[in-house]
Amino acid sequence: MTTLLDGKIVRDSMMGELKNKTSDLEKKLKLAILQVGDKEESNTYIEQKKLFAEKIGAEVLHIRLTEDIAEEEVYAEIQKLNSDTSVHGIIIQLPLPENLDKNLIIQNIDPIKDVDGLTSVNTKLLWNNEKGHVPATARGILTLFDYYKIPIKGRRVVVVGRSQLVGKPVALSFLNRGAIVIVCHRGTSSIMSETKQADILVVAAGNPEFITKDFVREGQVVVDVGINVKKSEHQSEEILHKKVVGDVNFAEVSPIVSAISPVPGGVGPMTVLSLFQNLLDAYMMIEEK
Repeated sequence: MTTLLDGKIVRDSMMGELKNKTSDLEKKLKLAILQVGDKEESNTYIEQKKLFAEKIGAEVLHIRLTEDIAEEEVYAEIQKLNSDTSVHGIIIQLPLPENLDKNLIIQNIDPIKDVDGLTSVNTKLLWNNEKGHVPATARGILTLFDYYKIPIKGRRVVVVGRSQLVGKPVALSFLNRGAIVIVCHRGTSSIMSETKQADILVVAAGNPEFITKDFVREGQVVVDVGINVKKSEHQSEEILHKKVVGDVNFAEVSPIVSAISPVPGGVGPMTVLSLFQNLLDAYMMIEEK
């Protein structure tokens, strides 16, 4: 029988501990979210973070900037947050408008407050397997594996996707746990061959239901990081309904493999949990200074 790697169960089981730790702090845990523009998808993700913060007794400072803002003004906002002693973590809500340089903007964040783990300082710490902020999705996936007691050391891990936010940090995180890691992307000619050889398959390709039954074999653990919105085949009063699917064809793959994370409800809840775990870590680092 296939094990469902349910991120909601894990998040809820760990939320109480995080809430207790937060309530014991001298200052209120505070996350600043800098948003440029008003994308519907970004608004949804921010609301999820606000709801979680409320549940654990943390605070979210949501700063909205207009889409036509100059890059220098964004830098100035970040510097204010870097200097604000009441703020323990800063994230830039992605994606940013094309007129802004994402990498340059992120590098302006104080690495201790970089709870997304995207500055070059935190990337280097992850590369060297040293203490720093690991991007929330990567941290969340490892927490999911720990909860379900899935061994990592010595296992062959194939990561499909190489993004800065997910693919690369996930690959490094598994490597740091002693796994044998292969990274595939759109330039890989033998993706199907590689995925079938995996003990653990992590898919972050941004391609709806890309991984079908032909890409997997029995006994594998599959983690689906993809979040894609598709129009439903069914219509009601001429309004098209939206359906969220992953990068894995769940209906085809789940009967074959030994364990799989669903979409929604798998990696997503773990990412939000891990972000606030990073925020608590940042608080501790700031207080130690």
